[in-house]
Amino acid sequence: MTVVLVGQALLALCLVSAQQLLVPRNMPFGVSGPPSPVVAEVASRAGLDLTSYPNESAVMEAAHRGELYGAYLSTSASDTLVVVPAKSFFAQTELEPAFVAAAHKLHRPVTVEKVAPLASSDPVGAVTSLLLLPLLIGGYLAAVFVFKAAHGVAAAPWRAAILIGYALVGALLTDLIAGLGIGAYSSSHFWPLLPCFWLITSAVALAAAALQALVGKWGTLLVALLFIAIGGPPAGGLGTYLLPVYWRNIGVILPPQSAVTLVNHVLYFDGNDISTPLVVLFLYAAAGTAVIAWFGRIRPTRAAGAETSSLPGRAAGTPDRRRAAIGMLVALGICAVMQCLFATTYMSAGHAPKATDMPFGAVGSSPVLTEAQKKISLKVTQYPDEAAAKSAMDQARIYGALVSSGGTNTLIVVPSMSDLAPLDLAVRFEEAARVTEQKVKVQQYAPLPLVPKDPFGLVQALMLVPLLIGGYMSSTLLMTATGKAAGRWRAAQLAGFAVVSGLVIDVIVCYWLQGFPSGKFWITWPICSLIVAVVAFVAAVLQKLLGPIGTLVTVIVMILLGNPSSGGASGVPYLPAFWRDLGPYLPPRNSYILLHHTIYFDGHGTSQALINLLIYLGVAAAVLIVLDLRHTEAQVPADATEGAAVSVPIGAVP
Repeated sequence: MTVVLVGQALLALCLVSAQQLLVPRNMPFGVSGPPSPVVAEVASRAGLDLTSYPNESAVMEAAHRGELYGAYLSTSASDTLVVVPAKSFFAQTELEPAFVAAAHKLHRPVTVEKVAPLASSDPVGAVTSLLLLPLLIGGYLAAVFVFKAAHGVAAAPWRAAILIGYALVGALLTDLIAGLGIGAYSSSHFWPLLPCFWLITSAVALAAAALQALVGKWGTLLVALLFIAIGGPPAGGLGTYLLPVYWRNIGVILPPQSAVTLVNHVLYFDGNDISTPLVVLFLYAAAGTAVIAWFGRIRPTRAAGAETSSLPGRAAGTPDRRRAAIGMLVALGICAVMQCLFATTYMSAGHAPKATDMPFGAVGSSPVLTEAQKKISLKVTQYPDEAAAKSAMDQARIYGALVSSGGTNTLIVVPSMSDLAPLDLAVRFEEAARVTEQKVKVQQYAPLPLVPKDPFGLVQALMLVPLLIGGYMSSTLLMTATGKAAGRWRAAQLAGFAVVSGLVIDVIVCYWLQGFPSGKFWITWPICSLIVAVVAFVAAVLQKLLGPIGTLVTVIVMILLGNPSSGGASGVPYLPAFWRDLGPYLPPRNSYILLHHTIYFDGHGTSQALINLLIYLGVAAAVLIVLDLRHTEAQVPADATEGAAVSVPIGAVP
């Protein structure tokens, strides 16, 4: 249990600290022309690394190569702000308003020009991060399952060839599902991305196998910590130069950040500026292959003897090749299924967030609202006055409201409800105001403002991941430690772990990382513990019935289906219909609503979520007790370290 608690705490610390405060930090930004007071104004407040270029063509060439996040071109008459959405959508949302506001303040005419715009199938630049999930986890799981199928002999001479071969299959499946199947990127990118996917999966799988060869079974956990828990958060899918500097520097030496850069530049920058990620990934693949080959040469006889001598009735050195081959194929088949599920679920749920029936308030009538509804799907509720609309916001019932009175329009948005909705609403209503030749003023309102260390409201979605993982890992490792999926004190042990686990995550996120208001510490603790307990008890029941396979079933239900359907920081209205309808029946969405609404909306709108979680907990506890009384359960192997390790990375979204 201590191992789980430490791993859970480390994952929470890494995820939240890396992604809670995404602001420009030494961000590459180009300038051309005479010194501009607009640039000086913005640079004094934003972390920009300014590079001067001799002329406009040089700046644009650098932007098209993916070397810059933006640029400012000044002339005597007017200025041009160049933004690069494909480099980072969130960097654009930081830079564009800042420069436009500064230019207007200094009375400088400015136009905005986009370089490398995002595709319609990837409007917020999420595809790169979502592609990383199946590739990273597919490579990791391949190494784990092959290691297990080969009875723990990690450095057999054929291991590298099998992993490289599987990496090609996994890369092809991911490319087919995400590209041709879901349409997350155009079919023209199918072949350029395939070798990239192959390299990424190979690098992770070979490095994992090498560490297993060096330190045995614990190499599995070590890879999970290095590549997933520590390497995943600084991958930089939302923009490398939005990360804290120390996380960006850590990410440079690990495969995930190189993988994100490689895929992003192949997708949007014609493969320019990919030398560094290629070198890093090839080094990991080459080093892993070298270690596997070295250990395969000096220990093959002893390894073969250890495998065969333990089998009664068999002569040493004559392994059952047919049985080993079947076991290997089954293991890789399971790995391929898991990789396909990750490629399908997360990509289909999140690659193109688009609001559908977003709850929205209206006070009075305005042609601006009618025009805006042509571009964004709103479920409009009329309110008698602004106070009534804000009361609905206090109760987390609407994402914003348009207040129209006396020819003036005020759009009120709620930043604590969603990271995307305020920007989305502002853009749509400002466009509608221009079309109808009216003016609209945008105003932010929040019952409890977001804390400075969480300006986009991402923390609750981030801290949910270690809570879910800690739940099923506690049950999994307790099962492997005892060799049984249940026991007399199993429920009490899991409940005790949930209490301690919830406290640890609460302390780390609230007090250490200042991820939410400290006044909500005490009410957040039992909620965190409830989430861990629900997942742990459900996992225990499935493990009691199915043995170690119950862990994979739990992962599928909670992480592959539950987490994508939770809505997360963006909000339920941005989910496709299938995921929007599925979420209420699974714990992750109910957990997020209970956690988020308790912290920022005084518990409004949490009754149904709380009831659902308590039903899960009560039913799982009752079933577990009944199964314990029957004294029957699925067989559990005495050594299931690999099975426990499988659960470590899953859900650690980069």
